[in-house]
Parts: sequence; C-alpha cells; structure tokens
Amino acid sequence: MDPLQRVAPLVGRTLLALVYLLSGVGKIFNWEGTRQFMEFAGMPLIPLFLIGAIVLEVGGSLSVILGLRARFGALMLAVFTIPTTLIFHNFWAEGVDTQIQIAMFMKNLSMMGGCVLIMAYGPGAISLDARAGREAQAVA
Repeated sequence: MDPLQRVAPLVGRTLLALVYLLSGVGKIFNWEGTRQFMEFAGMPLIPLFLIGAIVLEVGGSLSVILGLRARFGALMLAVFTIPTTLIFHNFWAEGVDTQIQIAMFMKNLSMMGGCVLIMAYGPGAISLDARAGREAQAVA
C-alpha cells in the first residue's frame, strides 16, 4: 500500500472529527452559555438535547479519530449534524446574517460528506478497527 494511502485516512479522520470534539468539550465547559444559545434558538427539552449533543460529538469524534468502530462513530456525527444544520444554520430565516449562515450550512454539508466517506470506506489501515481485524484492507 502506498504510504499516502496508508496515512491519509488517519489525517482526514482526525481533521474531520476535531471540530466535533472541540465543540462537544466546549459544551461541557460552557454548559450555561450553550443552554442559553439553544433556548434562544427555541429548542425544547434543552438538558436532554444538550447531553445528547455532548455524547454524540465527543463519542463520535473519538470513535472516528481512533478508528474504533469508526463507521458507527461517523454515523453518530452525521446524525448529529443534520438537525444541528437545519436548526442553527437556517439561512432562509428572516433576521439572520444570510451569508454567514450559508457558509456554515455548506461547511456542515461537507462535514457530513466526510462522515459518509468513512461510513462507506472505513477508517483505513492506521486504526484500531484495522488492528483488531474488523476492517478489510482499503479499496484500491
């Protein structure tokens, strides 16, 4: 296997998942600020959804970065990203900064695309899944 093909999935997984990991950890250390932000967005059952967001972001991102059940971790991140994108980056709503929200919306779509690639092709050769023999060799 080409060295780039061996290392690129690890680098890509890490870069993709870092934004989720930092966001999830940020929610833990800024619970009240996040709660207020969610309240401002009109979300119901805030404590439940906030705990769920932390679990999905931190758990999914660590899964993807480590390559441990990475396909499921990527699914967790994608499932989290869909409603988050529609609720918090609704560029079509009145009174929002449309250009910024379009950019954030598109950024989230590209992150979901990365998650779909991990779900389809797995975490690659440098992963705990590969080490445990749960992943077949990368598709050539």
